[in-house]
Amino acid sequence: MEELISFYFRMGLQQCEIVSCLALNHSIFISDRHLRRLLRKLNLFRRQNYSDITDVANFIENSVHQHSQLHGYRWMYLKCLQANFVVTQEVVRLLLHIIDPVGVDIRTRRRLRRRQYKNKGPNFLWHMDCYDKLKPFGICISGCIDGFSRRIMWLYAGNNTSDPSVIAAYYLLTLKSIGGCPRTVRADMGTENGLVKEIQINLRNQALTDDGHSLLPPFLYGKSTSNQRIESWWSILRKHHSQFWLNLFHKLREDGNFSGDFLDKNLIQFCFLKIIQDELDTVALEWNLHRISGSRNSVSPRGRPFTLYHMPQIYDTTDNICHIPINEISNFDEFCAFPSNCPCDRDVYELSVILMIENDLHLARNAHDATDLYLYLRAKIVDLMI
Repeated sequence: MEELISFYFRMGLQQCEIVSCLALNHSIFISDRHLRRLLRKLNLFRRQNYSDITDVANFIENSVHQHSQLHGYRWMYLKCLQANFVVTQEVVRLLLHIIDPVGVDIRTRRRLRRRQYKNKGPNFLWHMDCYDKLKPFGICISGCIDGFSRRIMWLYAGNNTSDPSVIAAYYLLTLKSIGGCPRTVRADMGTENGLVKEIQINLRNQALTDDGHSLLPPFLYGKSTSNQRIESWWSILRKHHSQFWLNLFHKLREDGNFSGDFLDKNLIQFCFLKIIQDELDTVALEWNLHRISGSRNSVSPRGRPFTLYHMPQIYDTTDNICHIPINEISNFDEFCAFPSNCPCDRDVYELSVILMIENDLHLARNAHDATDLYLYLRAKIVDLMI
């Protein structure tokens, strides 16, 4: 129990949310007072034993040199909590004003006006789409968000989002992780979504023999402007992550180090895809644990996507998942192209690996090292071609 309390505390959950998680997810029932006593015993505080402000400032300064330079103070505050710092939002806000005043000014001038949206509960309606801003550089991102909780269901970076079998693989991996499918999936009218449509219709019809349980069909096609949940979230992804990579790749192109041809795109995938996927995993986790504030113009509940999705009872609703055995979901594996260890064209991959072994190089772990590796491999391969 103490390990669970420590885990949920470091996720950034409030005390009432920790009590709910213990009760609903682990059948551990304790009072708020007993939880506070256990937190004191574990030396876990939000307003005592504050971390050294120098350490917090160093952490924020290191973060703003990566894609986290796009984060506001609330998002950065959550990152600090998950890094085991004891700090207040106000301190994080002031440090950001000192460390990154330009970024603060840019975020202040950008406003997102949300459209009204209604949803019955978790897994009632999913919104899926592909993010194409990085596609000219060979990086294709696919995502899906739960309409009620705003929880990110999947967020994958790959080298192809036009192949229906690739999108279907992302969809099936998510279904296996939650043990069922949603009542309805909404997507744009693209051929890449055709296989997901067929699988979703088949699985929901197996789970629900009476379609009267749902007011919506198993799958909905619609315009991008109507698929507002995922479309609006792409702007958040750009603000907090992808703009960093867009700037980096545009700089490569402006310097004459990226022409958009077959080799350059595959080398971008080889050098950067793993780093971008790791960052997307972090972005999804941070988003799912952050608190969504209420709004006068929205009827959606406020709270954390994590608690909204996993504990709908708190919000007077129920989970709408259609429970399906894993073996039934796995019957469609043969139609899918699941992610592999080869991020790009096989020939480019094998040649790049040989060059790295010959020159005692290793895969990069950050954007700076990946850029150096990309430039080195590009120059070597161009020399070999000449």
